Amino acid sequence: MAFVVVAVIAVAGCATDDEAVDTTVATTTTDTTDGTPEDARAPESGCADVVDVELELTGDGSYRISATIRSSETGNEKYADAWEVRAPDGSVLGTRVLAHPHVGEQPFTRSLDGVAIPGGTERVEIAARDSVQGFCGETMTAALPEG
Repeated sequence: MAFVVVAVIAVAGCATDDEAVDTTVATTTTDTTDGTPEDARAPESGCADVVDVELELTGDGSYRISATIRSSETGNEKYADAWEVRAPDGSVLGTRVLAHPHVGEQPFTRSLDGVAIPGGTERVEIAARDSVQGFCGETMTAALPEG
């Protein structure tokens, strides 16, 4: 049996009509068998899964992409060692190499700056690679922010 807890944080502050109001929604699913949040569990497949993606358009027209990865890491012998940004046609637009395991930090988030995304592209796919299994886990598709 699982319960879903949803937390909503709205920050209105002193926003003017020209400023956007930031609203963040976080969801955590807890499996009541042992109380461990589901998103902190290692994937049973042995693959590295992308569980969240954030895209930010920067001042120079490139993107900063942050990916949250969950993997069944055991140490230097098996860990998520990279993730990549893919265009809809499958071409790789950027790769974030992960130089060491994150055994005690699951899931974990890392960013990649300076990703050039061709004009007209509306969405990108993020895929994570396991050092042993390769690209085999859950991917995530994200829409580019308007800007």
